[in-house]
Amino acid sequence: MSKAPTDKTPAAEAETSADAPPLAAFESSVAELESLVESLEAGDISLEQALAKFERGVTLARQCQTMLKSAELRVDQLVGQAPEERVEPFAGPVNTAD
Repeated sequence: MSKAPTDKTPAAEAETSADAPPLAAFESSVAELESLVESLEAGDISLEQALAKFERGVTLARQCQTMLKSAELRVDQLVGQAPEERVEPFAGPVNTAD
């Protein structure tokens, strides 16, 4: 009895990992950035360490900004593919407690 083939071929794994990393990378970058900010706010590190953490934070912030711009472009492209649909600005929650 032979095993049924799975989609775990190197090509399938590469394709899956090519789709997953942007979101995972963004989330891990944000988590690292938050950790850096907490460390800097605590103030219990040397100036040299603080500068290194600040530099890493600037790099992470720029990477996150680039990923967000890329995501925004993708959303714009997806919305542009359905011209019959109209996107309206979000007005916020409706207050029905009046």
